[in-house]
Amino acid sequence: MAAENRFRQESRLSRIVRLLRQFRPDLPESHRHNRVLLFPSGHSFFRSLHSSLALAEHFILVEFYIIHADHTGAAFASDLADAVNRGVRVRLIYDYVGCINTPASFFEDMAGRGIEAIPFNVPSLKKGLRWLDRRNHHKMVIIDGSLAYLGGLNIGDEYSGMVEKSRRFRDLGLSISGSAVTELTRHFSEIWQMEKGELPLPSLIVGDADPNPRRSGHAEVSIVSGVPHQRRSYIRSAFLFSIASAAEEILIATPYFIPGPRVIRSILRAARRGVKVRLLLPERSDLPLVRLLGRSYYDTLLRQGIEISELRREILHAKVMLIDGERTVIGSANLDQRSFHRNYELNCIVEDAAFGRQVKRVLLKDFTNSRRVTEEDHKRRGLIARFLEKLINLLGRFL
Repeated sequence: MAAENRFRQESRLSRIVRLLRQFRPDLPESHRHNRVLLFPSGHSFFRSLHSSLALAEHFILVEFYIIHADHTGAAFASDLADAVNRGVRVRLIYDYVGCINTPASFFEDMAGRGIEAIPFNVPSLKKGLRWLDRRNHHKMVIIDGSLAYLGGLNIGDEYSGMVEKSRRFRDLGLSISGSAVTELTRHFSEIWQMEKGELPLPSLIVGDADPNPRRSGHAEVSIVSGVPHQRRSYIRSAFLFSIASAAEEILIATPYFIPGPRVIRSILRAARRGVKVRLLLPERSDLPLVRLLGRSYYDTLLRQGIEISELRREILHAKVMLIDGERTVIGSANLDQRSFHRNYELNCIVEDAAFGRQVKRVLLKDFTNSRRVTEEDHKRRGLIARFLEKLINLLGRFL
């Protein structure tokens, strides 16, 4: 057994070296000695965020795809306004399309309370239809340049757990303290400058962030950003690199599963070399067409022994991949073509066994609360479902 484990580790190392050479231009900078905490539910995420916002002293940078004008949104706006009253500078970016259903008065009220909020990618006749296909999918809060919250959660009652269980979005969040926060601050500043034409805080040029964060730890963190219409998708490359480096097990949870042929081939290759692959996908979705398209991949995957489960009770919205219990890919990006090619996305790659164990416990619990999909079940889905899958597959790149 020891010899077999050693062989697996050596095989994994050789694959990593080979992949490093292949993807080297895409590899992000690695930040060591970070403290990373997992929030296994929206309730725990927002409770911790509320406490941290109350301790902000210098600045708060906020970036979300969706901000609802509900109880959670109002409480979040109140936390930011309280910070402004203490002399904290608050800058907020929200996606225009993502917040299309949020009343303009909600953001006007924020401005009246001293929060500088700007929309991302406001429609313009000069942009033609291009503006519709360019979205800021980031979900992030940065506090004083030394602490960041991010993940898949937006600001809304369905994310914080304040609605009935059947309408809740099952999601994960995390916080990072350490040098990786400086890079996240830079990403926020780039988006702000692109939309506003100036830096969010002039002092960030000389480093307003804490150079020696007090809450550092042992996790190695890499930040992977994606922007629309790159020649090569950095987000997809990071997923491919992680899948190809696996030696024993891959656990994946994603709400929107339109991975495309390259990711499918990488998953199948992993299964053929003996890696156990388990996929957690939604039984119900806020985007039924995307869910239907995702099911069109089931035949190929199930035939190769890949385990597929569909989450019940809640609506899956978590975006996380765990490799061999040690490497976690987590953030805003889905395993779909929009995240690969048309959204602004932010993912973290966390190399830390302790964090990986926390992620695995959460995912295994979710697998327990899911329905296992078998080849026999999938074959019984009916002619109409099969026809719709093929029809919608023609539109897969645009969903």
